[in-house]
Amino acid sequence: MTISTEIKIKENIKKYRIALNISQEKLSEMAEISTDYISLIERGKRTPSIKRLCKIAKALNIEPYLLLK
Repeated sequence: MTISTEIKIKENIKKYRIALNISQEKLSEMAEISTDYISLIERGKRTPSIKRLCKIAKALNIEPYLLLK
């Protein structure tokens, strides 16, 4: 993945999470991913696998490709 794609992913996860007015903790529960990992993604310290990206998208009720745009 390119750096610009990684930046888009972290920005989009945060954007959609905030639009739904849910906390990182709530998103982590919905996606069955640790809160620490969600935080690391949003801070650009980790890049989620395709499997985790899909879990996050499902929890946000969006198609996974929207996290890459």
